[in-house]
Amino acid sequence: MEKEAEAGRGRHRDDGRSETETERADRRWLEVIQEIRVAQTGVQILLGFLLTVVFTEHFQGLERTDKTIYIVTVVLASLATGALIGPVAFHRIVAGRQIKPRAVVWAARLTMTGLVLLLATLTSALLLVLRVAIDDWYVPYIVAGVLTWYLLCWFVLPLWVRSRYTSGE
Repeated sequence: MEKEAEAGRGRHRDDGRSETETERADRRWLEVIQEIRVAQTGVQILLGFLLTVVFTEHFQGLERTDKTIYIVTVVLASLATGALIGPVAFHRIVAGRQIKPRAVVWAARLTMTGLVLLLATLTSALLLVLRVAIDDWYVPYIVAGVLTWYLLCWFVLPLWVRSRYTSGE
């Protein structure tokens, strides 16, 4: 009887799912990995492109400010890449240690960090490209508008939906 009670613990959660802590960790891990695949591909392509720019003839003629923006952008892209690949290495190192629920939490933190760094990378890259392409007074306003759009899509809307539709039960 005691074994039956023990086996049933953790089977029914407040969210209506019938899963153990281990099953929940497995599901959440797969969700994190799916999310990372999308962002990771984009940031790796962007970083690859950015790394080639320094070898072009046009780069040598850039103003010091634009070269500084470029360096900041490359560093941000490198940091974002590290954070978004980090969960894979993290999982590989801790696999089989019976700590998947904690690994999922850390993977989610690395993913969120990577997304924030990707946001900064895209904003910085856009600033650089627009400065070089049109070099006009309104460039910062365009960048600010796009940054606002990213913030709305990536953070404001999900946080609003979470607060609006998450039950207090």
